Amino acid sequence: MKLHTLKPAEGSTKAKKRVGRGQGSGHGGTSTRGHKGAKSRSGYKSKIGFEGGQMPLQRRVPKYGFKNINRVEYKGINLDTLQVIIEKHKLKIITPETIVENGLANKKDLIKILGRGELKAKVNITAHGFSAKAKSTIEDLGGKADLIEQKKEKVE
Repeated sequence: MKLHTLKPAEGSTKAKKRVGRGQGSGHGGTSTRGHKGAKSRSGYKSKIGFEGGQMPLQRRVPKYGFKNINRVEYKGINLDTLQVIIEKHKLKIITPETIVENGLANKKDLIKILGRGELKAKVNITAHGFSAKAKSTIEDLGGKADLIEQKKEKVE
């Protein structure tokens, strides 16, 4: 086999329509676009979702729900996950930087400690939020749950 002998498998390709090559070709004149209308013109582009004048699907379907623009999105991290980090690195203090270094959150994430699992070590944890169960668990073991204050924007 040589490069100049390569060709597609039998029946895998179709012959292309050669449009606009005169009336004798069978695809002359309007070049298979039909007469008049937007689709026959050059430069035609349909809008996304356009259904030929019929009411588009995204406008027919009823809308529901509510998106709160003031919602604060937290990255939740459970106590059992923190326990694994504490055992692995023998930590006494956990900060958002520690959590980011261990790949549990991104640098810009707001971190909230959640109460799933057990915590066995006495640790001081600094985060943007704590669930009630997580806070009580940390403090019962003699640790501290320090809250990072967040900047609140004034709405006028």
